[in-house]
Amino acid sequence: MGSKRAKRKADKAGMTDAEAIARGPKPNPPWYVPLMLGLMIVGLIWIVTFYLTRGEFPVQPWGNWNLAAGFGLIIAGFLMTTNWR
Repeated sequence: MGSKRAKRKADKAGMTDAEAIARGPKPNPPWYVPLMLGLMIVGLIWIVTFYLTRGEFPVQPWGNWNLAAGFGLIIAGFLMTTNWR
C-alpha cells in the first residue's frame, strides 16, 4: 500500500505505487550544501567581527542591527537544513 501522495504522483507520471515510493525525493543540487554551510559561517564571522571591533565593522551605521544581520544569515542556513537530502 502506498500513500495518497505517492499514488497521485504515480498516476501523473504513469508509474506504479512501488516505483513512485522507491524513487523518493530528488537529491539536492551540488551547490546546496556549500551555500547552506557558507551562510552559517558568514553569519558567525559577521557577529564575531562585530563584537571584536566593538561595533565599527562590518557596517558601522547599522549599529546593533549587525547582530540581526548575522543571526539572519545563520537562520537562513539552518532553514536550508530542513530541505537537505
